Amino acid sequence: MSLIELCGTGEVPEGESKLVEAEGLEVAVHNVDGEFYVTDEHCTHGPGSLSEGFLEGYEIECDFHQGRYDVRTGEVTSPPPWVPVRSYPVVLDGDRVLIEVEEPSAAASG
Repeated sequence: MSLIELCGTGEVPEGESKLVEAEGLEVAVHNVDGEFYVTDEHCTHGPGSLSEGFLEGYEIECDFHQGRYDVRTGEVTSPPPWVPVRSYPVVLDGDRVLIEVEEPSAAASG
């Protein structure tokens, strides 16, 4: 596992989401009552942006077709999407938000 730094905790106000691009990833950082969650940026159903969606509690509503996901797990909570969005383990280091990602397999470079 490796860590990728995304942003500072002060960059994402409570109840909001922010698009972050880091190391080839586009993710949405969500702040729910001071707890941070990270999902892929793009809805699995269409061209929607989760960072531009409406965050209510632990649900993020896609701005395109209003499908909803649980930001803690990525699971779909309201269709039309039926495929979960990827969520990432979050690590807070002081006032920095980081995520854990798997390192590429050495066999793939073979």
